[in-house]
Amino acid sequence: MHPFASYVLRSYYKTTGWNEDNLYANLTRSSNALLDFSVPRGLHFSISKSPNSLFKTTYSMNALPSLNGSVGYIFTSCNLDVKGSGDVRFKDMVDRFKVFDQPRKPEGKEEEWLAGERSDTRDYLLYGRIYVPTGRLDALYSTRITPTLQGMVAAISDPRAPISYEKLKGHGPASNIMFSLQQDTGKWCTEYTWSAEDGMFGVRSLYNFGKVGPSTESMQNEGEKARRLGLKRVDEEEAMEGGLKGRISIGGEFYFSAKEKSAGVSTGIRFTTVPDATPPSFQAPSSSSSPSSPASPTPRGPPSQPPTTITALFNPMLGHISGAYAAHVSRDLSLASRFDFNVYSYESEWSVGAEWWQRRGKVQPAFSPTDDEAQLSLSELADEVQGVVKAKVSTTTDIALLWEGRLRNILVSLGVVSNLSSRSKPIKSIGLELSYFSSG
Repeated sequence: MHPFASYVLRSYYKTTGWNEDNLYANLTRSSNALLDFSVPRGLHFSISKSPNSLFKTTYSMNALPSLNGSVGYIFTSCNLDVKGSGDVRFKDMVDRFKVFDQPRKPEGKEEEWLAGERSDTRDYLLYGRIYVPTGRLDALYSTRITPTLQGMVAAISDPRAPISYEKLKGHGPASNIMFSLQQDTGKWCTEYTWSAEDGMFGVRSLYNFGKVGPSTESMQNEGEKARRLGLKRVDEEEAMEGGLKGRISIGGEFYFSAKEKSAGVSTGIRFTTVPDATPPSFQAPSSSSSPSSPASPTPRGPPSQPPTTITALFNPMLGHISGAYAAHVSRDLSLASRFDFNVYSYESEWSVGAEWWQRRGKVQPAFSPTDDEAQLSLSELADEVQGVVKAKVSTTTDIALLWEGRLRNILVSLGVVSNLSSRSKPIKSIGLELSYFSSG
């Protein structure tokens, strides 16, 4: 389950038109959602509030295995449509398998002029969280420098122990600050990072083959036109005989630590099928058109090809090779498999994961079924997701099971990790997480 701060950050990216899925760091996000999902440990509570569209507060507490908590504040320069835990779209709060739409060049905000001078300011987000009783402080600042350029500053301050003590114990640094500069042109996306603690500089880049998607406004106009004429979009062509139709992305990263006098490099490739949707893939048909109207779109059948993502990663310095395959095999079931191998030590691991969506049953409407709005409301009600079950098993003998759902206005996450080969401790961890937040 996404923390409230992550949900706000994603809403900020969506409002400002920034595509975080076009980063090399998120190349394997679809398969990781099924194979590397996090299971809560102990008992965790979180309560958040959005007094207005600019300011948010969040409070969390861990009751088990130890008692601690945190308080966080978020401020944004733009209005965010942050909903409550009882109204938010459930799929926006969990990591899940998803085939992403065409990459497109980010658009800047509309210019505002007053008395011949620009009065608009660039968008930014400020986030801070302090942990009790340790006194650790986390901070994040993100700003949109240009329509295609975004800067971020992240900092950690932990006063519990001096740096020498942390090194002696083998823990991470007590304090650190990291700068990040991201440039996204749709076709290319490059990220430059620098970490002050170890003097590490890194570059990540991702290149997308094929055409870049149009802007949101032009895509909406083309989609409306296609609906009226009954035409297909370019990315709605039938699958090629004997294979899948999709897009290929390739990328890599390089980093160097001046303090450790060491470097690293990795490269990766991703194939993802083209979304099978009527324009564009994130829009639903307009409710203003009648089913009997000739201008309304024809009913959608099953996808012409199963939504699929295939990724491969290679780290030549560590000798690590990883290949993953994930697919949406039915309406509510997605499966993923990954094989990791090290060419130096010959160690390997095979993992299999799945997610199954739970939906609310159909409810008879109290109004006339001939009303278009009533039919739309019934369709949305019958299709509402209420929860998801995730499972993962690997050759390391670890088995993870997670259920995430909504009970009334509370988001619940319940999971367990077990090692069936261990007779002394078959259950490694079990946890429950409860989250509630409101707006207005």
